[in-house]
Order: sequence, then C-alpha cells, then structure tokens
Amino acid sequence: MSVDVYLNFNGNTREAVEFYAKVFKTEAPNIMTFGESPQHPDYPLPEEAKNLVMHTRLNIDGSNVMFSDTFPGMPFIEGNNVTLALVSKNMDDLKSWFEQLKDGGTVGMELQETFWSKLYGQVTDKFGIHWQLNYDNGEMAM
Repeated sequence: MSVDVYLNFNGNTREAVEFYAKVFKTEAPNIMTFGESPQHPDYPLPEEAKNLVMHTRLNIDGSNVMFSDTFPGMPFIEGNNVTLALVSKNMDDLKSWFEQLKDGGTVGMELQETFWSKLYGQVTDKFGIHWQLNYDNGEMAM
C-alpha cells in the first residue's frame, strides 16, 4: 500500500506537471484528458472539459505525485487542492478504511467500480482531509 499526494489545479495541470517533470528530471508524464475517458451518453462532456487533464502522475525521488484539473463548475480553492490517495491491493482494507474515514465525514463518491479500478471512492474525513481510495490490481498504467 502507498499513500500518494494528489494535487488539483484550475486548468493549468499540464503546465504544472511539465514544470515539475523538468525540475525533478523525471520521465515525461503520461497525460489522460477528460476527453479521452469513456463518455456516458446521458452526461455529455462540456467542450471546455475535453482538453483538461483528468489524471497524470510523476515519480519524484521515489514518491508518486498525481495531478488533475478540476472539472468545469467544480469548486477550486487554492490551498485546499491537495488530496491523499490510498492505493492498495487489498479490497477489504480499502472498504474498512473508507467506512472509518466517512464516520463524521462527507462522502464525495461511494466506493464503486470505475473504468480504471474495480474499487474507487472519495471521502472527506471529519478533520477536513480529502481522501481517494483506489484498488491496485497491479496493472495501473498511470
């Protein structure tokens, strides 16, 4: 299991991640945009979201740092744009942690299957810390 930091930006993720890749001399980031993700026919993707970064990450001196743009219309507050991401190969642990973290907190997304993970969810705990919990089947490409 790892606990990774997840940074959100307000439309300038690509610029930020390319800057950090240069500063820390990492490999070029593999960037996935919202427009490249599978689309739900009942929820058309706004044109202004298509080129925004949905997900990318860098390995900075042994630590994963992940990045994304906020979706248009979602709140963005500089300073509150950091999330801790729990990545585990143990679904039972993820379920237990999620249940405990949501006690007194707020669920942003219930644990569920997504196109990138068999189990993923988001919760803000009672202390205001934002968490993403993600199952790692050993095939994570990004």
